Amino acid sequence: MAPQFETRLFINNEYVEAKSGQTLEIHNPTDGSLVASNIHVAGEADVDDAVAAATKAFKEGPWSQMNGAKRGDLLNKFADLFERNLDETIKLESLAMGIPVGSAKSFAHAIPAYFRYYAGYADKLEGDVFPPEDGSYNFVQYEPLGVVACICAWNVTYLYYAWKIAPALAAGNTVIFKTSEKSPLGGLFAGKLFAEAGFPPGVVNFVTGGAATGHLLAAHPKIRMISFTGSINAGRKVQEAAAKSNLKKVSLELGGKSPAIVFEDADLQNAVPNLAHGFLFNSGQVCAAASRLYVHESISTNLIATLKETFEVISQGLGNSPLDPTTFLGPVADSAQFDTIMKYIAEGKKSAKLITGGNQKGNKGYFIEPTIFVDPSLDSKVLREEIFGPVLVIQTFKTEEEVIEWANDTEYGLSAAIYTENISRALRVATKIESGTVGINSAFRPDKSTAFGGYKQSGNGTRESGKYGLHDFMQAKTIHIKLK
Repeated sequence: MAPQFETRLFINNEYVEAKSGQTLEIHNPTDGSLVASNIHVAGEADVDDAVAAATKAFKEGPWSQMNGAKRGDLLNKFADLFERNLDETIKLESLAMGIPVGSAKSFAHAIPAYFRYYAGYADKLEGDVFPPEDGSYNFVQYEPLGVVACICAWNVTYLYYAWKIAPALAAGNTVIFKTSEKSPLGGLFAGKLFAEAGFPPGVVNFVTGGAATGHLLAAHPKIRMISFTGSINAGRKVQEAAAKSNLKKVSLELGGKSPAIVFEDADLQNAVPNLAHGFLFNSGQVCAAASRLYVHESISTNLIATLKETFEVISQGLGNSPLDPTTFLGPVADSAQFDTIMKYIAEGKKSAKLITGGNQKGNKGYFIEPTIFVDPSLDSKVLREEIFGPVLVIQTFKTEEEVIEWANDTEYGLSAAIYTENISRALRVATKIESGTVGINSAFRPDKSTAFGGYKQSGNGTRESGKYGLHDFMQAKTIHIKLK
């Protein structure tokens, strides 16, 4: 019987078995059942093959001679194919890590728009020209880096096609994309869509594996850039390997412990759905999720009671199949993620007040009840560390100055949300929050035209999305012409 889905590596426009001989298993987080036992893991020889294919495509053949307009045509064709195969892509992601297909589809509909956005940029990569001075005509042009590797988190794999692959290709690079070992199926499926769109062999390659495969990419001397999304600890290792090899460029988008601030004049009918559904999207397994909630003391009793009720209503649907389009909340990704979250909840029960949730739901799979802690101690791990799960921590505040200090009292700085009817205060507080992204009167949601990235340990200053992400995948060359 033919396999339900592709499990081999995608290198040079072909699916190939891993030379490493290693495979890994994927289990369905709804019930622990085996989804696949033969996901091929890229070892050193496999990474070398992918790099060789990407290098050849960059330096030789049709891609090396292709102008921006033609690259844009191919990006548009991929967008069309992705749109037609959206349901299959989402199903594969759901089988691997449990994201409900309904929520995933609403999010994934934006991905083709990113590819079309960068398709429009592909033939508009202008440089700078300066007036002649001292007999010299000077200009700056922007060029691709070469072979770039993209290492993505497992929570919404297809988003990273848009944030990493699309701008890298628009700029003229070739790409090696490593899917997470937790959710490799959608990425491996996408390989054939790039070939079908007309991208030449070696331009886009997909490998899978865990930390060892990521290290091979970060340390490879012929890769010119690593674009990484994941945890701070893993990002630090990627940067170290890159520095010790060829000092390749590194773009890091790391974790978050994002604050949401609700002032006394906030519209609670708007705030509550954002604080609940916005936070619990993908079971809280989102780096920008606002997991620290600061509520003005004058409205705290009412808001906390309403959130508790909302979380409990959402919890009633927990345990339903993620493949049901009406399911909103699914399981967490796997047993390792489940164990980590439950350890945080156990710690939180000692350092904060649990008002709802805090338990596994059912006796199979990795379903965790939406959980709320209030009044944590200042050194509580549930307050200070990224949990990456459905655990919300609430504190009350008195003054604007106080809440700004608390919101910034973290080494993270990825996202924030502010709820108030006073737009002057909203903008004033947004300016003072140490965060790369801020949503006002909504949970922050990425957009194709604006920058996404973090301050402090949530990133290294690079940005994804928009023209800002495109510039990450290019390098400037200055040329001076001496006039006679």
